[in-house]
Amino acid sequence: MATEEINILPESYPMVGGDGPYSYAKHSTFSGGIVDATKGMVFAGIAEKLDLKSLGVYSSSTFQIADLGCSIGPNAFTAVQNIIETVEQKHLEAENQNHSTLEFQVFFNDHSNNDFNTLFKTLSPDRKYFASGVPGSFHNRLFPKSSLHIVHSSTALHWLSKVPKEITDSKSPAWNKGSIHCTGFVKEVATAYSAQFSNDFESFFNARAEEIVPGGLMLILIAIRPDGIPMSKNLEGIHYDFLGSCLYDLAKMGLISEEKVDSFNLPIYYPSLEEFETLIKRDANFSIERKNVFTNPLMHKAYCAEFWAGLLRAALESVFQQHFGSPHVVDQMFKYYSRELEQNISFIMEGKTHDRIELCIILKRN
Repeated sequence: MATEEINILPESYPMVGGDGPYSYAKHSTFSGGIVDATKGMVFAGIAEKLDLKSLGVYSSSTFQIADLGCSIGPNAFTAVQNIIETVEQKHLEAENQNHSTLEFQVFFNDHSNNDFNTLFKTLSPDRKYFASGVPGSFHNRLFPKSSLHIVHSSTALHWLSKVPKEITDSKSPAWNKGSIHCTGFVKEVATAYSAQFSNDFESFFNARAEEIVPGGLMLILIAIRPDGIPMSKNLEGIHYDFLGSCLYDLAKMGLISEEKVDSFNLPIYYPSLEEFETLIKRDANFSIERKNVFTNPLMHKAYCAEFWAGLLRAALESVFQQHFGSPHVVDQMFKYYSRELEQNISFIMEGKTHDRIELCIILKRN
């Protein structure tokens, strides 16, 4: 296959917007479980590590928070509310119970083609903050220097800014023919994905180092792999492998070309715990103040095939749409995937030998 035939993926991959049957709004419960599970961790971390006095935050100040990768909001609203309640309590204690009011400005960020209309339509009218939308990639600068007190990002950093070029080149040892993601079994492919994640991670941290005030906090929630476990042994990897096999089945049926499937790769990478911590420790601008590894409390519920198919479609439809083009083809693909998943759900879940784990990490800007 000639490399010039490859359809290069764009830089943004928004969740399905609106409130339709395939929207992220209808399929965000699983990610919401992560936000709910970390409420106590966030409360303790902010209470212990945020020094309002050193930040110059007083009753007349505006406390500025950014949520990066907000999508259309359900879980971002919960995360922001948890942060605000904690900061309010800390401010109240610092002001010696005089009930002075601290104003909050919250910036919701995602790519420019995110469904910001749905985001702002569903904002609570009783919210205790002023809200603004900030379009753009969080791999770049988004805010003025030293303007943010807390940055939050949940289940977003596994998205890469682009697919590594080497894995789409049929002449490269890293050509990822036969797979649509980083299984972890081909060294060259794993190296290419890891290098892309490292570059994106560095860009993300360099940008935040400029934007967060000294002493400010960054709260990151990200799914990671247990050390030494390849992606294909994790829950997402098992689903991605099965999705890839469905794509090749569709190619055999003549609905899409095999060359088109060969050139498709997910712009997603889940680092190992050791890999992620090594990258953080390499950055001199932030110090690790608190970290917790945990399992999503919703992980062990017995979900049906329809649940998993809906979750994947809400997250990945735009990626498939950009690569395969026709909405009809994408719709047929997910219908086929859902049907095949229904017939194989027991086999797939029984083959899951290692649950995905989550990392909640709180960093302080030095």
